[in-house]
Amino acid sequence: MIRSMARQESIQLQHLHTYFFFPFSIDKITVVQNHKDLWANYGHWIDGLDEWIGVHHEGLRSPLMDHVGCWRRDPFGRFDMDSAAYQDMVFFHPYVRRVFFDIGEVTNRNEEREALLCCYTIPIPNGKKLWLFGEDINGHSASVEITDLRLFMFANGVGILSIGVEAFDLPVSDALWINESFRKVYPSSGRQIREARIPARMQLIVGQEENRVIIAEEQFKRGGMVGYMPPLARTITSLLYFCDYSLQEYEPVLDERMVVNTYACLNPDTVPPDFIQSEEYQVLLSRFLYVDLGGDDYRYNIDFIRKQLPRHLYRRWAHTGTYYGFTNYSIVTTTVGTSDCDLHMLREGFLIHRMFRTRYYLMALIALFYRATLLEFAERTALISKRIYRDWEDGKLSKGNVRIASDLRAEFLHFSNYWYFDELSNKEEEFEHFTMHCRTLRVQSTKNDIDQEIEKLDTLLQSYAASRNTEAVNRLAILSLFIGAGAILTGYFGMNFGSAFERLFFRPDAETIGFHYSTVSVVSVLVLGVLAFGLYMVVSNWSDYRDVLIPKKWRRGEQVESSLKRSPTKWPIDEDFE
Repeated sequence: MIRSMARQESIQLQHLHTYFFFPFSIDKITVVQNHKDLWANYGHWIDGLDEWIGVHHEGLRSPLMDHVGCWRRDPFGRFDMDSAAYQDMVFFHPYVRRVFFDIGEVTNRNEEREALLCCYTIPIPNGKKLWLFGEDINGHSASVEITDLRLFMFANGVGILSIGVEAFDLPVSDALWINESFRKVYPSSGRQIREARIPARMQLIVGQEENRVIIAEEQFKRGGMVGYMPPLARTITSLLYFCDYSLQEYEPVLDERMVVNTYACLNPDTVPPDFIQSEEYQVLLSRFLYVDLGGDDYRYNIDFIRKQLPRHLYRRWAHTGTYYGFTNYSIVTTTVGTSDCDLHMLREGFLIHRMFRTRYYLMALIALFYRATLLEFAERTALISKRIYRDWEDGKLSKGNVRIASDLRAEFLHFSNYWYFDELSNKEEEFEHFTMHCRTLRVQSTKNDIDQEIEKLDTLLQSYAASRNTEAVNRLAILSLFIGAGAILTGYFGMNFGSAFERLFFRPDAETIGFHYSTVSVVSVLVLGVLAFGLYMVVSNWSDYRDVLIPKKWRRGEQVESSLKRSPTKWPIDEDFE
């Protein structure tokens, strides 16, 4: 179990339930190129996910697959009044239900799927327990049970791995250490390990004591960055076994920390009677909210904290000891004890915990999806702008870069019109929760910034297209001028005039034969010159005429997409880090 910190907190938790969210971005172009045989059978990226995640890796084995299981599609299947699907979906607007709930598979390939996301889970077999273990160099360690593994995959390539852990009857100091330590997925520096700010060892374990099996272990001995990719912990890569990190098929969206979504229920027998109104409770809230280790006072300047806390805490139920808090890297739900809540009876399940793991869990996922998608757009906008900048230096934009810039604008329009809603529910409390969470994640401001950047990029492309169209019209005008002049001249030459004109040009005699051949030569040179000039105009501007003249079916094989993100740097073997 837990070997806690040297100093024991007097306050105990009845229940700790934490979800660690790991958002990542899949490089769809790289994945499709690496698995051409699979996606050759599907017209859309999301249609091939089930086979890629569940079937395509049947020949591969790993300790996770052997001792726990594989990812399985887990859509909602029951919709009666007591089902999870009904109770989750009923709190959201109908259009939100259509977009953010996976309600089943498409049975016909010609049938349009309802939601552009897929939900997967790894069911932990009965009789087995999966543990997450961590230990730092100072001897602090914890082993907490993983009770829920879920994976959400969206059609735009964004994925969110959700790792749910639970513990009961433990000191607050241990709970804070678990949240702070287990959220780390790679060290930001070697000092983090030496200063015990990150576990020196993390493990995924099945079973206990002599029957335990280590299915993944990370000791953070390899610390080099390859290209722009950090050394992601094996505890994460082992869960995302279907996607090859070494081939740069995906990358973390955020920093070295997972987002912490935690529920902390304090044991009322271990706190003073006036604890709910005390400064000590505010200190504890700040420690959970900012994912800090235990301490008797605020970690930061007290004036700073007192200004920040009201912005991050939702206080509707503060008089009962229940707080909800939001930062850009954590969500926290804290309460004191389990009891009936107004008309909500405890025998039906503790309301606050039930809301934490259902509707508020889903709202947290949606907000994080918005944040991850917008950061993905920001990166792609920068990389596409770089390509266009380099093209601009050469004086001409490539068709491929113009196309990916157009695709970016189309995808952002789809995100704004299909995915993005600033109101998920008509219920006031849920609406306020989501608004606070999106504000701390800077969703709206980031969306507005990216919208402006993409519009400016589109304006540049439109200006460039107008300039190219003007050049094309000018070329056509010049070519028409030459051809028209030649047509007029040859037409005049070919007119059936009589008398001396006919004698000079069409019926020459011994005296006019030289003039006749001279005029024929001049007109022939003119015609050939005009034709040569026209051919030169087409050849020198072939890229402008190519797409018009060559059928689309002939061009498909030549349009090979390249990844915006994939670095040419070779991924080293582990021994290179030793």
